[in-house]
Amino acid sequence: MKNYLIDTHAHVDMLEESIEETLLKMKDFGVEKVINPSVEIKTMDKILELAHRFDNIYAMLGIFPSEAKTYSGEIEKKIIDNSQNIVAIGEIGLDYYWDKSFKEVQQEVFIKQIQLANKLNLPIVIHDRDAHKDTYDILKEFNVQSPVLFHCFSGSTEFMKECTKSGWYIAIGGVVTFKNAVKLKEVAQEVPLDKLVLETDAPYLTPVPYRGKPNTPAYVKFVAEEVARLRNMPLDELIDITTENAEGIFKI
Repeated sequence: MKNYLIDTHAHVDMLEESIEETLLKMKDFGVEKVINPSVEIKTMDKILELAHRFDNIYAMLGIFPSEAKTYSGEIEKKIIDNSQNIVAIGEIGLDYYWDKSFKEVQQEVFIKQIQLANKLNLPIVIHDRDAHKDTYDILKEFNVQSPVLFHCFSGSTEFMKECTKSGWYIAIGGVVTFKNAVKLKEVAQEVPLDKLVLETDAPYLTPVPYRGKPNTPAYVKFVAEEVARLRNMPLDELIDITTENAEGIFKI
């Protein structure tokens, strides 16, 4: 049995609190490991440095959809050169919520990073906002072998079922604790347990009871508690399953 949690997605480099404070809170809340993603090239060195300094912080490198225009050979080389020190390519994908004017560029860069993950034999962590069909279609066409994890899942139960049918994983975060998150609560109840992991997306999307305050990886415990409640299952069983899933995906 696993007796600890893993936060599969938290921007540790963006937190207001110190790294030492973050790690102490994690320990107090039973959170042992955290995956720290990049979104742009200027954050990559910091993320690699944190992973080098702390055994329970893991680096994930990739370019966020809104930064797609910055993708270059330099970024690709940095990821390749540090591939032994990262656990995934991410967060990558498509985001049509803020700006639909450069969909083609986002798609092109998404495909390049999928192919890079395949080449490096690394999992892919997906950012998908208002772009479910294109994200799905591109993954089906271009991903050959990399495990796929949908970070901060925002789709319907039907879309979740299509994703898990393809063998992909679903990450549920603090939004599931919000009273009005009816769709995500339904997803949390129905997602196959062997395809489920937990996250915070700290410092964003802080769960109840700390909603409105800065998020931190320790608060993934509240996500676990809510998902266990929704599924009417023992908390320690949910922790065991989701931790094992996360360790399997990221090989940590």
